[in-house]
Amino acid sequence: MRGRSDGGQKKKVTALVCIAAVVLVFVYLFYGSSDHRASAIEYGRKLGLGGDDDETKQDDTSSSFGLDDGFTPRSFPVCDDRHSELIPCLDRNLIYQMRLKLDLSLMEHYERHCPPAERRFNCLIPPPNGYKVPIKWPKSRDEVWKVNIPHTHLAHEKSDQNWMVVKGDKINFPGGGTHFHYGADKYIASMANMLNYPNNVLNNGGRLRTVFDVGCGVASFGGYLLSSDILTMSLAPNDVHQNQIQFALERGIPASLGVLGTKRLPYPSRSFELAHCSRCRIDWLQRDGILLLELDRVLRPGGYFAYSSPEAYAQDEEDLKIWREMSALVERMCWKIAAKRNQTVIWQKPMTNDCYLEREPGTQPPLCRSDSDPDAVWGVNMEACITPYSDHDHKAKGSGLAPWPARLTSPPPRLADFGYSTGMFEKDTELWRQRVDIYWDLLSPRTESDTVRNIMDMKASMGSFAAALKEKDVWVMNVVPEDGPNTLKLIYDRGLMGAIHSWCEAFSTYPRTYDLVHAWDILSDIHKKGCSEVDLLLEMDRILRPSGFVIIRDKQRVVDLVKKYLKALHWEEVGAKTDSDSDQDSDNVVFIVQKKLWLTSDSLRDME
Repeated sequence: MRGRSDGGQKKKVTALVCIAAVVLVFVYLFYGSSDHRASAIEYGRKLGLGGDDDETKQDDTSSSFGLDDGFTPRSFPVCDDRHSELIPCLDRNLIYQMRLKLDLSLMEHYERHCPPAERRFNCLIPPPNGYKVPIKWPKSRDEVWKVNIPHTHLAHEKSDQNWMVVKGDKINFPGGGTHFHYGADKYIASMANMLNYPNNVLNNGGRLRTVFDVGCGVASFGGYLLSSDILTMSLAPNDVHQNQIQFALERGIPASLGVLGTKRLPYPSRSFELAHCSRCRIDWLQRDGILLLELDRVLRPGGYFAYSSPEAYAQDEEDLKIWREMSALVERMCWKIAAKRNQTVIWQKPMTNDCYLEREPGTQPPLCRSDSDPDAVWGVNMEACITPYSDHDHKAKGSGLAPWPARLTSPPPRLADFGYSTGMFEKDTELWRQRVDIYWDLLSPRTESDTVRNIMDMKASMGSFAAALKEKDVWVMNVVPEDGPNTLKLIYDRGLMGAIHSWCEAFSTYPRTYDLVHAWDILSDIHKKGCSEVDLLLEMDRILRPSGFVIIRDKQRVVDLVKKYLKALHWEEVGAKTDSDSDQDSDNVVFIVQKKLWLTSDSLRDME
């Protein structure tokens, strides 16, 4: 009897397991598929993106947008609202789903891992419920709408450090930091005083212009440096404090997602006059000092590293041990202490190769190989070696850069690396000044002086588009494509900032980052590479703020393609003009569009 009973019980259990498996598969297919199509359509209806079933119905050709020139989509699906902050190449869910084998101790899980084509969402990223047009700069430095970034855990976690404070429907930023509770302005003045700079101003008469702030928090350090004409690349990973860079960008402060892991930073050698780490929780001694050597690569001759951390002043045995080891490492790297006070030490990098050549044979870390390109950064592994100066730079004893603002329009010394002449540089600068004037004329009916703050130039060349915006209260992320001339070092030499990137992939930033995106021939370039133009349009929409603008300067074929997708993207035409300058791309067309602010009716009422 017992045997027969067990057999019957097993059959029942097996049947229940099978039924449960079928239910789970159904639930996954219905709710857990990557495009969440059903919920996307419903969400689209709620946002007023389609008035009837015909408008929201998805065509079978929706998976091949852009492949058929005769196809015009009625709409793109809207991503599930849980993806309102999606960063495709920094998506930890993707890492788990693809079971990538990454070394967590080397921070590989915070580096870029982009989805293959079959895992791309191909849908519009929705704004959070109740989203409002961001507060305008400079007021935004000190406050943002809470509803735009509904994350307040940092305010509670860092309440004793004055990072941010929740006040009603806003989040305020008092300017504090882990090591400057009483304000970034006082901390910055103290650093300038340590270096004996005139009037305690850190820009030193325009000689210190570009700064790299690693582990930047909500970027108050970089935000307060702007008033001194200092431009800071504020960098932090999408880690446990995952919204810190999102807050920085919402505030209108230059910032980027990234990590000191295994790959080189996306900046050329000799980009920054000063690197800064205030309690940035980085183990600088790991892997033979490889992370500190990466900082050394991006620092200019005579550049500084300001380090505020317990190791610089604490007296317990563990901190003293770290301090001794770090001091020994930087001494072998030929750095010297420029100043040390309380919690902060400032080291200075040498101006020439003399110290490197005087080291004992076999001293670690070694000099990098002569065939190692210090400016190659896209997907290049870091090396635990010192980047020496070229013979020319060694003899010059410095970068040879003019003080800011003269360096913006002065021919950069590294022009010769590309065979460019001074005349070419000056012509390019003037050409883009004229073009930007035309852009602003076309934009003027839709903009005020404070409408635009965060700008991206998707194909920056020598940075002349950004240079033409000097009198505007804006900052520009200058992007140089990874497969073209690496002109990013010219951009940094002009006192501007940017990064290397491939536009076949998503950019490492949050949705709704930029007020204006400038796309010069970038869609044509993508077409030539065999990547999807429509994928790129969706990416441009992802990083563009609602009510933001796209300036497309490209061939008529590209403009015609974009026009097909205006309704699907919820973009509208602002203006168009045939390119009339005498440059080689005079067959180009200037086409400007604006992203509509598509929101729930409740959100629109809140705005009013």
